[in-house]
Amino acid sequence: MALATFVQNPTETPPQVSKRVTVQALVESPGLASIPSNYTYSSNPNEFAASNPDEDTFPVIDFSLLTSADPHQRSKIIQDLDRACQEWGFFMLVNHGVSKSLMKEVLEGCNEFFNLPMEEKMEFEGKDIWKPIRFGTGVDVKVEKFFFWRDFLKCYVHPQFNFPNKPKGFSEVGEEYSKRTREVIKELLKGVSESLGFEESYIEKAMNLDSGSQIFAANLYPVCPQPEIAMGIPAHTDHGLLTLLIENDIGGLQIQHNGEWFNVHPLPNSFLVNTGDHLEILSNGRYKSIKHRAVVNNKATRISIAVPLGPSLDKVVSPAPELIGGETGRRAAYLPMTYKDYMERQLEGKPCLDHVRIPVA
Repeated sequence: MALATFVQNPTETPPQVSKRVTVQALVESPGLASIPSNYTYSSNPNEFAASNPDEDTFPVIDFSLLTSADPHQRSKIIQDLDRACQEWGFFMLVNHGVSKSLMKEVLEGCNEFFNLPMEEKMEFEGKDIWKPIRFGTGVDVKVEKFFFWRDFLKCYVHPQFNFPNKPKGFSEVGEEYSKRTREVIKELLKGVSESLGFEESYIEKAMNLDSGSQIFAANLYPVCPQPEIAMGIPAHTDHGLLTLLIENDIGGLQIQHNGEWFNVHPLPNSFLVNTGDHLEILSNGRYKSIKHRAVVNNKATRISIAVPLGPSLDKVVSPAPELIGGETGRRAAYLPMTYKDYMERQLEGKPCLDHVRIPVA
């Protein structure tokens, strides 16, 4: 992803960051009353309109029941998990066992990272999507005609852990958070395996999760003077199996459900979980990877952390053989592709799920 370009006074900016600015730096510049034209996403404020789902309809999964020794409780929560993945593709996860203090620390660490001096953050700047640690802003204009109103930090944290060495203590917190979220996702995938009719370790073995690709993606959405025409991240789906997301209690996430957009207001200390493209592929379309987007506001800076877990990069993913042919009478609805090839296409802005979906004859 390219960094947005603005001419600055070279006497005020180190040479390596001249003509480059983050959204955060742009917002902190004096007298900013409107956004630059290359950040304009839409001239139609109604495009961002979304309603609030009924509290009793948005799925909530109690993780403690999923790990319960009571077979009746576990059976019921697996049914709830199946329904949530089929009907919404999103759910809130409560009682997940990740401490409130760790969730707070990792959000604070991200905030401290984004507040580092520009030259220190720019040490991690790069366009290579496979760079182990990558800091950036905006989007490549070859893919889109505008820049996102966000700065980001992306780290590959499994099977090898990569993380910034600053600010102090951030790497240790990031490593613990990555480990705990990976454990939660793997436990959820045991339930998903059973909801699909398999034994609980099916997905873990089939997707080589011991060497699965896990990303730590932190997003900073600074206050925007014209939020009605800017966009944090446009509608997209995630490439992995499941993604866990937390935020700093500043709303902005919207999901698409039955063709309508809904605002999401996570419960305190919960994870927001969404199904990704590769769970849709593996389930042969039983579970859908749902579009979601991030809108911005003119009141407070939002920080979110998304942690997607996917197959190992060399794994060729296709619908589970047990879900096609034979007694099912169903054909494969998706073409096989390695996870690495898929990620390369998607991270370059190509609609990859549509590319591997086989049209109905």
